[in-house]
Amino acid sequence: MSEFSCFTRQFRSARAGDVAALDALMPTVYGELKRIARAQLARERPGHTLHATALVHEAYLRLLGVESVDWSDRAWFMGLAATMMRRILINHARDRLADKRGAGAAHVELSEAKQVDVADIDVIGLHEALDALAVLDPRQARVVELKYFAGMELAEIAHVLDVSTATVRRDWAVAKLWLAHELKG
Repeated sequence: MSEFSCFTRQFRSARAGDVAALDALMPTVYGELKRIARAQLARERPGHTLHATALVHEAYLRLLGVESVDWSDRAWFMGLAATMMRRILINHARDRLADKRGAGAAHVELSEAKQVDVADIDVIGLHEALDALAVLDPRQARVVELKYFAGMELAEIAHVLDVSTATVRRDWAVAKLWLAHELKG
């Protein structure tokens, strides 16, 4: 049985109230969520006040509140979790900026930067650029979300989006170029 179908079967059983399926599933789900959270926080500024565990717990609580969703499989669930974590980090960054706006920090334009380092990416700028990309091409924006924020492989993304791996590869390449252009100003 494939990893996708085993997870899906356990997940559906757990949602139906099977406690044994939930017990078997939780270590895997928690480990995956923690991996995604660590990957996302690694892209944040040093000294970020959120930790992977807190991000996982916040995302999990928000996911519990989603009742009207047909939970299909592992990749789809992890993609949704990554999206949820991205939104938590965006809200956290906005709150932090609201607290610090006008605190005497020097304003530097992105066009002045010689090279964009992953650690220096403005998470709000990336969020806004992704929103703009979603207007132009929603699938490319979703590919970026799943690849960058969830750390999914191209085959997993293809499965979630129900397209070929070659299509995902093209979308990823085009979206990276478009985002690099947008983030450089």
